[in-house]
Amino acid sequence: MNKSSEGRAVKVAVASMIGSAVESYDFFIYGTAAAAWFGKIFFHTTEPIVGILASFATLAIGFLMRPFGGYLAGHYGDRLGRKAVLFWSLVAMGGATVLIGALPTYAQAGVLAPIMLILLRMVQGIGFGAEWGGAVLMACEHAPENRRGFFGAVPQLGIPLGLLLANGAFLLSGAFLEGDWVWRTPFLLSFVMVAIGIFIRMSVSESPEFEAVKAENKVVAQPALEVIRSDWRSIVKIIGLRMAETGGYYITTSFMLSYVALAHVSTTKHILWGTLIGSAIGLVSHLIYGALSDRIGRRPVFMLGALFTIAFGVPMFMLINTGAVIMVIVAVALSLLFSHDPIFAVEASWFSEQFPANVRSSGISLGYNGASVIAGLLPIIATAIYGAFGWLGPALMFSALGVVSAWCALRMKETAPAVVGRKNAQAAASRRFAG
Repeated sequence: MNKSSEGRAVKVAVASMIGSAVESYDFFIYGTAAAAWFGKIFFHTTEPIVGILASFATLAIGFLMRPFGGYLAGHYGDRLGRKAVLFWSLVAMGGATVLIGALPTYAQAGVLAPIMLILLRMVQGIGFGAEWGGAVLMACEHAPENRRGFFGAVPQLGIPLGLLLANGAFLLSGAFLEGDWVWRTPFLLSFVMVAIGIFIRMSVSESPEFEAVKAENKVVAQPALEVIRSDWRSIVKIIGLRMAETGGYYITTSFMLSYVALAHVSTTKHILWGTLIGSAIGLVSHLIYGALSDRIGRRPVFMLGALFTIAFGVPMFMLINTGAVIMVIVAVALSLLFSHDPIFAVEASWFSEQFPANVRSSGISLGYNGASVIAGLLPIIATAIYGAFGWLGPALMFSALGVVSAWCALRMKETAPAVVGRKNAQAAASRRFAG
């Protein structure tokens, strides 16, 4: 790979990462606001746990819309190109986020307030569902074959960066503002971030692999239907693979914000600090895990996260239940660093390498966002399980997600070129020896 090509790959990866950070910021501020504010602001109830369940239901609606956004992104990403999808996903996501920041509350508008909140959350879900596939494909398809793990991990940095910005925005607004402005300001600030993201994304070139598909006249009329027909098993495996990463993530962050208040063991501020520290570390750990997957394979790195998820469910809650600030922060940060990050870092390269280029956007978008439907329901389920069984219920639920992902990882083919090449060479040598 010459210097100009490598420079272009770096530029595309960074542009994808910045756009992902903007969209992640938009999506995550909703999760934080839903856990800490929306239950009492938008829903008329005197029971705190009922209000939290209602606000988590609106959180889940965004996840339920993500497969629709993923379908649209996959269809048009495989037919028209990855770049156009990235533009419209940012516009949809950013517009909905800013409008949420300007919504009237239940006290001001009655039942109209939660209705408008739900509609805007649906638009958010469509925009976020359309985002991921195009972003990671732009990075992976511009990257050299033997470094897709590393370059594919770069746009994944947008998730911890977006989370870092989201939690930082709430901590700052809480320190300097009062009343509704504490939660409104992070939403309204999205306008500036979206404008920057659109400007950066429009400066990069289209994916060379998609351009090759067009040049060879291999564009499929209905790519989503084609990939479901030809390779639905890989889509189902991707859904299972994401359980530990996305499900564990939302238990660690969104559910934990409400848990510490309901159980009276800590405050939301301590969870936010743990999330901030874990996200800051993630800006480095994702790159390390991605580069490592180029050397030793996607599966071993992924299994590190899945096995840690299995082992850490009960210890994480025990640490948080101490109520000690340092223990709460350590528990959240460790969950992000060793459960979420190694899995998320390899998803871009591992998932995209499962499908041919002409249906790749559809394949990874359907699998990725299909898992998000389940993940969006988990904070509600975890809250209900806690109400029935106490903290041990969601702790075991966290570990069970790791079991699902580990089982699927053992059944997903390894695709890292270095590892596949070594295995092929060993197999050839064995055949020569046998002959």
